[in-house]
Amino acid sequence: MCITCFAWSEGRITFRYNKNNLCLAKNAAGPFLSDEELVHRYRNSHDTAYIGELYVRYTHLVYGVCLKYFRNDADAQDAVMQIFEKLIVELKKHHVETFRPWLHTVVKNHCMMHFRKEASANKKEVQLINNVKASMENVDIEHQDSEQEKEMMVQYLSSGLGSLKDEQRRCVELFYIKNMSYQQIVAETGYTMNEVKSYIQNGKRNLKIYITDKSNGKA
Repeated sequence: MCITCFAWSEGRITFRYNKNNLCLAKNAAGPFLSDEELVHRYRNSHDTAYIGELYVRYTHLVYGVCLKYFRNDADAQDAVMQIFEKLIVELKKHHVETFRPWLHTVVKNHCMMHFRKEASANKKEVQLINNVKASMENVDIEHQDSEQEKEMMVQYLSSGLGSLKDEQRRCVELFYIKNMSYQQIVAETGYTMNEVKSYIQNGKRNLKIYITDKSNGKA
């Protein structure tokens, strides 16, 4: 992991690597202070330089844990950034007695939350596919290979969403893909509750028509 610059939402901390590939913070605060003392001073001052020193000490540990979960360098690096940005807020609210195990818990929870959200979004997408499929009649699709069929349905669904009216597409995507509730969609879009439900229902019906036509070679 090679980070040359790390920008906080409340300031800017710049990092460099020495010839031994050790990450050092310019003007780092308290390099000889304990983790807990850095946390204590940050809580009192809100000076992100103290977070910068914790970043120097623990970035590789955090990255290593994230990489085990994500198995992808780019995603792991993004997670590291998100976690240390989260620390800026969380360390103002929590009294942390032992920083290292607390940080490890934060990292694991962050990674697990990511996968729970991803799984929920995937479940919603599968639900949409199944709902559309269940409402289709006399569709000429090969059923011998379920994975091939699922891939075909996903392709049809993706192109079908683009064929919907903007209001329908937006509500369907927010509900099934972004995993938002009706109330959240109302807040996000400004539509009324009845409009949101109508757009989703009509969007599903129009997707059924689109996919049916696609499957029968009419589109």
